[in-house]
Amino acid sequence: MPFIFNMQAANRRGVALAGALLLVYVVWGTTYFAMGIALETMPPLLMNAVRFLCAGVVMLLVALAQGHALPTRAQWRNSAVVGGLMVFLAMNCIGFAQKMGIGSGLMATVVTTMPMWLALWTHWGGEKVPTTSWAGLALGVVGALLLALEGDFSASGWGALLAFGAPLCWSIGSYASRRLSLPPPAMASAAQWLVGGAMGLVVALWFEPVQQLAHVSTRSWLAWGYLLVLGTLVALNAYLWLLQNTSAALAGSYSFVNPAVALLAGVALGGERLTGWVFAALPLMGAALALILYGAALAGLWARVRGRLQSPGVMG
Repeated sequence: MPFIFNMQAANRRGVALAGALLLVYVVWGTTYFAMGIALETMPPLLMNAVRFLCAGVVMLLVALAQGHALPTRAQWRNSAVVGGLMVFLAMNCIGFAQKMGIGSGLMATVVTTMPMWLALWTHWGGEKVPTTSWAGLALGVVGALLLALEGDFSASGWGALLAFGAPLCWSIGSYASRRLSLPPPAMASAAQWLVGGAMGLVVALWFEPVQQLAHVSTRSWLAWGYLLVLGTLVALNAYLWLLQNTSAALAGSYSFVNPAVALLAGVALGGERLTGWVFAALPLMGAALALILYGAALAGLWARVRGRLQSPGVMG
């Protein structure tokens, strides 16, 4: 009976893991396109600040309804570190980069550098990163570089700098969330989003008149609503859960799928056209995912097969 219960628990965990990955893979691949639409008439700082403040209030109510206590002073401080890096810095870097001409597909491609940074911080922090995961990360970056050939590199230098700064800040925040003491997941999300959104609002009030929100188009508000509900409340919660329940490499593997989803969204919804580079890149990104997801198991299987082949009894 204990074996059956363990199997059932493992199956439930596997389903939860697959569901969280699917949400992050698909939804975040389309958020770049949605952000581009929102930014057509929305100021970047206010767009992100209001988005995360609203999401933070919703998650705070959810966490309180679940019976969670408010964060301690130390947990608020730790949440401010994570929220400042991921919500305030990374998300606003993305917003300004796209505002300065970085396209949605190219932005998603740049974000593929994030798991490499995260694996590096994890390695330096003393956590073991399997060799197969490093190989998968490297393959994913090569695939992403091929996908980048689909993009337009005519954006400004500042836009490119902000684009590459976003995954760097996101990776540091992701690593910090694995190391720092935080409240339970729902309350942790609420605290991080509220603090990060508040930081953005303070800065926004210096540079972006609130009156600009009165001139936002319906199209941009709908895109903003998509970012709030699916991009933040659903997919970002799934990512934060993955960070606590699986390896850093697997949690960051979404960034290899997002560029393909972003490019396909651009074709289906934005009328973009693809060249042959995408068909060269996708197999590499598929191989990268296979190495990250199943590399350890495949390496173990190969070691056992090789051991049996080298055994004297096998050839006799």
